[in-house]
Amino acid sequence: MSGKNDAAKTGKIAVWWDMKDCPVPEGIDDHRVRPSIEGAFKEQGYSGPVSITAYGDQKQTPDTKSTCAVMYLDMVKWREDNPPPATMMIITNQMLDVFNWDLARLQQRTSYNIFLAYSIRPVAALFVYTRKEWLWEKLLHGTTSTSVDTAGELSTVFHCEFCSLDCQSVKSFKKHLSTKKHAIEEVLNPQPTQLISVTKRWGKNYAATPEYATAKIHVSWDMSECPIPDGYDARRVRPSLEGAFKELGYSGPVSITAFGDHKQTPERHLHALSSTGIDVAHALPEFIYSRMFDDLKLWRDNNPTPTTMMIISDGAEYLLGGSLARLKQLKKYNLFWAYSFRPWKMSVMLTSAEWLWDSLLAETKRHVLRKCSGSSESVVESTGMFYCKMCFSKRKRLDKFMKHLSSKKHISEEEGITEHVEASEKRRLYWLKAKRMFSREQAVEESCLVEVEKL
Repeated sequence: MSGKNDAAKTGKIAVWWDMKDCPVPEGIDDHRVRPSIEGAFKEQGYSGPVSITAYGDQKQTPDTKSTCAVMYLDMVKWREDNPPPATMMIITNQMLDVFNWDLARLQQRTSYNIFLAYSIRPVAALFVYTRKEWLWEKLLHGTTSTSVDTAGELSTVFHCEFCSLDCQSVKSFKKHLSTKKHAIEEVLNPQPTQLISVTKRWGKNYAATPEYATAKIHVSWDMSECPIPDGYDARRVRPSLEGAFKELGYSGPVSITAFGDHKQTPERHLHALSSTGIDVAHALPEFIYSRMFDDLKLWRDNNPTPTTMMIISDGAEYLLGGSLARLKQLKKYNLFWAYSFRPWKMSVMLTSAEWLWDSLLAETKRHVLRKCSGSSESVVESTGMFYCKMCFSKRKRLDKFMKHLSSKKHISEEEGITEHVEASEKRRLYWLKAKRMFSREQAVEESCLVEVEKL
């Protein structure tokens, strides 16, 4: 990753500037814009050639959404023509509301170094991972010692999007904007008013590419949201997952960690899972997501790309989606996702495959767990580890693990931790439950609409 970043520091830098959101402040010479931007990049160690495109309605009838839509089309085209390593800078206040979702998904597939400037700081964290962010006015004031070349050595093109026309001077550009021909083109060729998503058209369940076909796969499974179905043999979970992977061409070694409040999980399930090499991790419901994220991040850090990670959880989008999307932009890896109900909208996480949890297990549901004395299940040795993610301890044997979960030390540890869970965390979990309930209702409603349309 560092080598790629070093190459980007001498590669092309393209800047898209929304002049309505971020105009040149009063008292600052327009000629300062380029040297200020270049100076800011040099402070970050970037020395590649810089191209700047400034967007605005020169007739002073600006439409922010239209400007963003045109900017984004140009960004996507530039990305197609300029593969990494290269750098993008976006100067706008609309990153959170307009560009954030689709650009974050684009970045997860093909990552560029991204810089951002704005006149108003975003009110929430971005899905897009940025190398550096600036307040626009501070950026312009930050290089006051830089000499400004007003001799006009750099060529400037004035472009009319409506007419697809380039002018070489301000005078000829202004003259063009006042012509009847231009006025007609504005009516005949209106610019898009909404950003056109590129990634919504992307499919799912792609066949494995050669670099990922035999690479490691790590599965982080939330058993509280995607439980083992009644009557299902827990020993079939691993072969069900591995079978689904092989259908897409993935044959690498698979590690699985099953998270949940395992004081509530039947011991026969824990033993069956462990007998197939699945690790068991105990965590209280309000800590499962943070422990899953820590597990995924640690595994990723210890297993450099190419690798694949899988999440089995309904709440991944709401509590892990943004973090995993940013993580995926930093270090490339494949991402799989399984859930008990289909999300009502596309996730910001860019996945290579998605499944309904029941459909993953459906082909092996005929394997019913039969309870009988001396059954093979009772004598198979556990090969998975048992982790307590509340006390951060581990056991090799199930009986020792269950004894730990019922111990005074463990109970005291859990009580001490839960007392420190802030009210904001509890509100967040309540919001998640409401969000999941809405998603389920939305999914059922959409399914009913499809059935009605078939009639």
